[in-house]
Amino acid sequence: MKKIFKLITFSFLLLILINNSVLADNKISKVDSISKNLRCLICQGQSVYDSQSEFAISVKDLIKKKIEDGNSDDDIYEYLKKKYGDWIMYEPELDKKTLLLWILPLILFVFGGLLIFKKAFINYNKNV
Repeated sequence: MKKIFKLITFSFLLLILINNSVLADNKISKVDSISKNLRCLICQGQSVYDSQSEFAISVKDLIKKKIEDGNSDDDIYEYLKKKYGDWIMYEPELDKKTLLLWILPLILFVFGGLLIFKKAFINYNKNV
């Protein structure tokens, strides 16, 4: 009977330990996924995830605290955008302010394609 009780107790403690480990890993991966979408304001061209600056470390700690408080990803992004502006986001949302940012590459791509097509068509007509 003592062996069964010890086995049940050991199994229960092992289950709690595994569960806490999985929750911690899940929290870390959530911090990583959020910080990959944020631009480090100190390091040029690096995400908060990749940067080791004091700013990036403090943002990662802030994200971890917000997750522990039960905030969703969107809540965290909104908080950071209010605090640091839209520039902190690597992929800004599509709205009136960023419409040109999203459409300009498409316009340049179409214009470049038309230019290449026109040059190729003119050269083809000269050779015929």
